[in-house]
Amino acid sequence: MAYTTGAPFTLQRTSTIVVDAGSAEAAAIGEQLAALIRPPTGYPVAVVSGPAAPGAIVLRLNSGNATLGTEGYQLTVTPDSVRVVANSPAGLFYGTQTIRQLLPVQIESEIGVDRNVWSIPALTITDYPRFAWRGAMLDVARHFFTPREVEQYIDLLAMYKMNVLHLHLADDQGWRIQLNSRPKLTEVGSVTQVGGGPGGFFTQQDYQNIIHYAAARYILIVPEIDMPAHSNAGLTGYPEFGCSARQTALYTGTDVGWSSLCVDKEETYAYVDDIVREISAMTPGPYFHIGGDEVATLTDQQYVKFVERVQAIVNKYGKRMIGWEEIAKARLLPTTIAQQWKSDSATAAVTQGAKLIMSPSNKIYLDMKYSPATELGLNWAAFIEERDAYDWDPAMYLKGVTEQSILGVEAPIWSETVRNIGAVFFLALPRMPAVAEIGWSPQTARNWESFRSRLVTHEPRWHYLGWNYFRSPQLPW
Repeated sequence: MAYTTGAPFTLQRTSTIVVDAGSAEAAAIGEQLAALIRPPTGYPVAVVSGPAAPGAIVLRLNSGNATLGTEGYQLTVTPDSVRVVANSPAGLFYGTQTIRQLLPVQIESEIGVDRNVWSIPALTITDYPRFAWRGAMLDVARHFFTPREVEQYIDLLAMYKMNVLHLHLADDQGWRIQLNSRPKLTEVGSVTQVGGGPGGFFTQQDYQNIIHYAAARYILIVPEIDMPAHSNAGLTGYPEFGCSARQTALYTGTDVGWSSLCVDKEETYAYVDDIVREISAMTPGPYFHIGGDEVATLTDQQYVKFVERVQAIVNKYGKRMIGWEEIAKARLLPTTIAQQWKSDSATAAVTQGAKLIMSPSNKIYLDMKYSPATELGLNWAAFIEERDAYDWDPAMYLKGVTEQSILGVEAPIWSETVRNIGAVFFLALPRMPAVAEIGWSPQTARNWESFRSRLVTHEPRWHYLGWNYFRSPQLPW
């Protein structure tokens, strides 16, 4: 970013948002920006196509700059206009999020604000992400979150230019996605959660609504059905496919590793096929996450056989398989992705040509407590304060793994101790912006002192938006 000499751009009552004629996506992005600006300013802010009059915010698609890639943008602010140019609608959207962050914090208000000047400093920005995968994971299985709560989380990710929401849809405590081929998954398996609450599930329409809401903000939904372990909730409806160390029954605790599918039964793979087929048909993105972690009841030979067979099922339905780092024991296709979380075992996936998602539990597992005094969260991996989440380099984390082998970063929030979206936000803020900057900015451009001073300027925005957060003592509030 380079500030330029000259007066700032100031929104006027006559300001418009100008988009390319014939681009429905650009028009939709313009409408989202206009919907942000109208309530606090009271300005009508029409979205129009054609030439730009003075005082306009201009969103243009132009494929002429290869440096920007598919998600980058150029932003130019002069006294008479704000111009965003990008190769794709995603780049335009990210440019509008920068405009949002450059406007006064009162732009987040949903009611009119008594403010005379709504200005953006004169500047030029050429901006594009370091990593293609900039994700977060929300565990809706241990505690269920409603579609509206998931959308609120999507709003947070969108503000910080993240592009993946990985939904952990099934575990021992609850099955959260309706499937027509296996109705007892939700009829029986969705009715509880950790601590014995009511549970819940997404209807297929709920799931489609979440996908569409995310897509409008250039966020991809990645579904996870954990298998062969973490499978108890599904087995409460279909116990014939279970070979768990305990009797199959509704479970509200937090122990892991004891449940398992019967991987030596042929019928089990028909069950898995139904699940993968139906969820894949509902999910437009290219990925299906099979979990694959914390398997304590199978031999390595049984586990490897299962992963390789499920990999073939996932590929049959046109998806790329993702699994937690344990899948690296199996023979993986180069299209498969391993998600690192606890050790260097994921490097075995790289030697097979697979890519990695970096989610080190001691750095960006956001369900970890900030400190021993934190009310929510766990601490089995680490206490993770703000600087711990920010001050590391994915390309230097695993010996022998280069940046070219890393697809990106993803910050999970597991929900053993998290019962509502306010608690999710408390764990996500202020650490999620740290993850977002790791995913977006080149390592050479990142600096802890700069980041901490910039981050605290977002606190008033979080107040306007009603977002809960932890007031980290490491930040100069």
